[in-house]
Amino acid sequence: MQTNATYTSLVAIGDSFTEGMSDLLPDGSYRGWADLLAARMAAHTPGFRYANLAVRGKLIGQIVEEQVSVAAAMEADVITLVGGLNDTLRPKCDMGRVRGLLEEAVEQLAPACKQLVLMRSPGRTGPVLERFRPRMEELFEHVDNLAQRHGALVVDLYGAPSLADPRLWDVDRLHLTGEGHRRVAEAVWQTLGYEAEDTEWRTAPPATLPPRWVARRTADARFARQYLLPWIGRRLTGRSSGDGLPAKRPDLLPYDGPVA
Repeated sequence: MQTNATYTSLVAIGDSFTEGMSDLLPDGSYRGWADLLAARMAAHTPGFRYANLAVRGKLIGQIVEEQVSVAAAMEADVITLVGGLNDTLRPKCDMGRVRGLLEEAVEQLAPACKQLVLMRSPGRTGPVLERFRPRMEELFEHVDNLAQRHGALVVDLYGAPSLADPRLWDVDRLHLTGEGHRRVAEAVWQTLGYEAEDTEWRTAPPATLPPRWVARRTADARFARQYLLPWIGRRLTGRSSGDGLPAKRPDLLPYDGPVA
């Protein structure tokens, strides 16, 4: 890893994690770690350019088909790729195909930028996600292997205690809060070689009293009704929350978006 890094452009590709859900802004749009990272890099380098091709719900095949060649053609200094996790959460998932598609993406992107950044996505505990954990860990092992072979950096969010804390996850239990996204931005910032602004991003927030039993059960019922059942319905019917949505920031342009 280099120190005192200077990069002039960033392209982020992926799914809802990179789009920024659930870091909601007052105008109803999402910010997220990639926007926060771009804002920091822009403050460090005048004229910094940023594109974000991510769309919620995308599978790795869709990311490869719709985003990878577009990102490669932009010839940015830094490209971040986070994908495949949505595939692991599908009832039927061909991990061999997922690994092959991820490798195809890395082979296209690594030569097209100065630095490719991959991630071991954050993971929280819970009965819904536990059944998919072996697939997730298989995916992350493949990410490590690809990074080693192609000179990519890996940001290990999966191993960060802070990002396993349920308080850093939104009520849908699938997306990080604004504070969670801030910590991810810090992690990528440091991995790219910039001077740390928060050396404790891996540390979980101070302990608080857990909610009472009734409050937990009420939250569970709300989660099941508003998020879990619709999510299962989309999985069973092959639909996606991102169907028909455009890329978040499709052009590589100077970044002047929100900082906080």
